[in-house]
Amino acid sequence: MGVDESLDSLRALGDPGVIVVAVDHGGSKRLDEYSPWRNARYGGGEGEAYADFLARTLKPYVDRRFRTLADPAHTAVMGSSMGGLISLYAILKYPEVFGRAGVFSPSLWFSPGVYAAARAAHPHAGTRIYLLMGGREGDTPDRYVADARSMADTLAAAGFRPGTQVVTRVAADGQHSEWFWRREFPAAYLWLFGRAGDSSTRRAVTSSRRPTRP
Repeated sequence: MGVDESLDSLRALGDPGVIVVAVDHGGSKRLDEYSPWRNARYGGGEGEAYADFLARTLKPYVDRRFRTLADPAHTAVMGSSMGGLISLYAILKYPEVFGRAGVFSPSLWFSPGVYAAARAAHPHAGTRIYLLMGGREGDTPDRYVADARSMADTLAAAGFRPGTQVVTRVAADGQHSEWFWRREFPAAYLWLFGRAGDSSTRRAVTSSRRPTRP
């Protein structure tokens, strides 16, 4: 998504910067890794273990090795497509670890289990979720936009405050593509960390790499 280039540009404008931990997916195992729920056609089911790894193994390791602010307000998980799905799941399951989530073009269609997880979630006061969808995604873009709005409504019903804890952006020209996510990343990043510290801040951001829709 051009994360490094975007952050370099923001740094030049005075942004304090972040630590980015990019987690590559397992190639042919990507769909299994990025969904806690099985899809009858595509598989899945290993996403719970993946989220556990991020929260219980990778995050503590980063905090030990680098000068981070380890609290949820300074920790985000971000991804697109299936990476967006697992990022949403991770913040719902581990709000005490991840206080911020960038959820770009999430594959909500993959399993309705994500809506049940959202309904059962207990939002922490400082949680922020940036939910992004394009108006030209896939062969049935109206469906994906409807999925995103349904998720926003589900989160609101669970107690997440729209506009304060959840921002839902539907870009009319957005496609399921790297160029779209690259363009939208700076605005999402700035909103997620808009009040997160001063020039001495060091934040840990976990990002799922190269997810695409099957």
